[in-house]
Amino acid sequence: MTTSSPAPLATEADPALFRDAFRGHPAGLAVITAAGPEGPIGLTASSVSSVSVDPPSLVFSLSGRTTAPLLAAAETVVVHLMDSGQADIVRTFATPGTARFTADQDWEWLPTGEPLLRRSPWSLRCRVDERLDVGSSRVVIAEVLEVRAGTPAGEPLVYHDRTYHRLSEASALS
Repeated sequence: MTTSSPAPLATEADPALFRDAFRGHPAGLAVITAAGPEGPIGLTASSVSSVSVDPPSLVFSLSGRTTAPLLAAAETVVVHLMDSGQADIVRTFATPGTARFTADQDWEWLPTGEPLLRRSPWSLRCRVDERLDVGSSRVVIAEVLEVRAGTPAGEPLVYHDRTYHRLSEASALS
């Protein structure tokens, strides 16, 4: 019988290796929107996660120099959980310098003041409860105030190894 030796462990957290590790860890995609000082703002995030059911709460992290600080300062946000039918919107909100909130994105202002992407299968209107600076990012914890169910247009959309992927029945493990 052949015995293999364990893989060597790194002695420090190399940022490049950290990024590589998470490139291999798939994540769902969301677009987070809010009312900014000069109009609607939004970005794509792969860091959204549920935290609590009672009260319904979620967490996400933001990094960047343009939209992220404005979004992090908002008192309320809408987290749109996207599926493969909205891959075009996800790409738009992930690409710096692209026109967002156009007629192609099919959006409207909610009566409460936040921008809503109508094609999203799930939209969670949230009140920001806490903000925590961690390294170069800001972690946001928010209580869900309202859940809107839309019409799913496709299979779940995930981000893996810097590429968008569609999950289907064929990808299920028995």
